[in-house]
Amino acid sequence: MLGKLAKFFKIMLLAIIFPIALFALYTWAALSWVYSTGERAGYVQKFSEKGYVCKTYEGELVLVSMPGTQAEKFLFTVKDKTLVEKINKSLGKRVRLTYEEHKGIPSSCFGETPYYVKNIQVLEKDAFNLLFE
Repeated sequence: MLGKLAKFFKIMLLAIIFPIALFALYTWAALSWVYSTGERAGYVQKFSEKGYVCKTYEGELVLVSMPGTQAEKFLFTVKDKTLVEKINKSLGKRVRLTYEEHKGIPSSCFGETPYYVKNIQVLEKDAFNLLFE
C-alpha cells in the first residue's frame, strides 16, 4: 500500500513540476532570443510606469512623418532603470530609439509590447528639422 502511495505522489509531483519547468524554459527562450532589431526616430509622446502587480515602463513614440499626414505611433517597453531616466530627460526632443523585438512573450508582466528599447539617442537639428524652422 505504501509503495502505491509513493508512486502516486511521484507521478503527481512530475505532473506539476514538468509543466512548470516547460513554461519557465519557454519564457526564458522568448526573453533571450531576439526576433528582430531596429531603430525608430520621432518624439516620445507618452512614457509611464504601468501595472497593478508587475510594474513596467511603457512608452509611445510619435514617428516623424510627412506634413499633412497622420502620425504613426510606435509602442515600446523599457526594462533598464538608467534608460528610463534618459527617456524622461529627452521628452519633447527628437530621439532615435534602438530596440529589440521578442516574439511570444507569455505574460504582460514582462511588458505590454514585444518591443524592448535598448538605447536612446537625442538627435540634434538635422536637415528635416531645418526645413520647417
